[in-house]
Amino acid sequence: MSNRQTEVLIGLGGNLGDPLTAIGEALAKIDRHKSCAVTRVSRVWRTPPWGLIDQPDFLNACAALSTSLLPRAFLELCLSIEHDLKRVRNVRWGPRSIDIDILFFGDEIINEPGLVVPHPRIAERAFVLVPLAEIAPDHFIDHQCIHDLALASDRSGMTSVQDRDWFDRQNMRG
Repeated sequence: MSNRQTEVLIGLGGNLGDPLTAIGEALAKIDRHKSCAVTRVSRVWRTPPWGLIDQPDFLNACAALSTSLLPRAFLELCLSIEHDLKRVRNVRWGPRSIDIDILFFGDEIINEPGLVVPHPRIAERAFVLVPLAEIAPDHFIDHQCIHDLALASDRSGMTSVQDRDWFDRQNMRG
C-alpha cells in the first residue's frame, strides 16, 4: 500500500445468475475496503456476448475509484472479490458470474504476467467504451478520446438497464 491515492477505472460484467446483483456486490466490496472508495459508476448495459457468442447476454458497467493500493494488490482484491462471487475460469470469454477488469490505473503502464494496464482491448469493445465514456469521457487510449471511440463503436444489441444513480441508491449513498 502507498500513501498516495490513485484513480482506477474498472469494467465489471457478468451473465450467470443475477449479474446486476453481482456487479453491485463487487462495487460495494471495493467501496467498503479500507483503501478504496468508489467515486463514479456508469449505467448498467445489457450487451451481446463478445468472443464466444453462444451464451447469454451480459450486463456491463464501469466505475471509477480512488485507492492507495498498489496495482498488484488491487488486482488481488479484484480476484478475491470474483472468487467470493463464485467466478469460475474455465472458458476464455465464456459465461461468468462476475468479471472485474482493471482498465486504467492512474497513468501507469503495466505489462506483467497477469496484469496489463491499460487493458489491451478497450478500443475494440463497445461494452467497455460506452459505460466508460459515461464516467471518463475525456480519458484517452492509444491517443484516441474514449468519448469519440464510444460514439464510433458498434452498439448493436446494447440497451441500458439501470440509470447512473443505481449504485448510490442501492447503497444509500449521495
